Amino acid sequence: MDKDNLNNYKYLFLDRDGVINEERPADYVKSIPEFIFTDQALQAIATLSHRFQYIFVVTNQRGLGRGVMSFSDLEEIHHYMLSEIEREGGHIDQIYFCPDLDSVSVNRKPNVGMAFQALRDFPDLDFSKSIMVGNSVSDIDFGNKLGMYTVLVGDKYPQGHKIYENIDAYYENLYKFAENL
Repeated sequence: MDKDNLNNYKYLFLDRDGVINEERPADYVKSIPEFIFTDQALQAIATLSHRFQYIFVVTNQRGLGRGVMSFSDLEEIHHYMLSEIEREGGHIDQIYFCPDLDSVSVNRKPNVGMAFQALRDFPDLDFSKSIMVGNSVSDIDFGNKLGMYTVLVGDKYPQGHKIYENIDAYYENLYKFAENL
């Protein structure tokens, strides 16, 4: 899709792990020292903050449900993340997270409960004018179920993987996405 058509999009949904911060394979981000921003993510969010009316983070946090971290741990991590983003000139309007272990949970991506939480909190939100940026199949499926423009970032999937058939765009990372808007 060309840049002119992307100007019609006013709302941005971001996955957290693997998009904003580095993913910890076979582990969870359980504390601030484990939360490491992906390359130029802070600059990307600052750029995107000037472009989108609302920016939301939608993140599955199974580590809460498994008891490997507490809600206060997650609050501390998110407070740190938001303060670093704001210090760089960016903003996140709201963070939605799902601690549920069960994949049938309405709130666990790829299910769309967190999107409807955002719609409840921001009634002027329009999913057809939203972009979902994620690094996994569940993120892309979440966006596609809602009719969003879907962007895959990262290197989790090799070329030729079926996920590339279900996305609207691919970028190396969040910064490259922001740079190309």
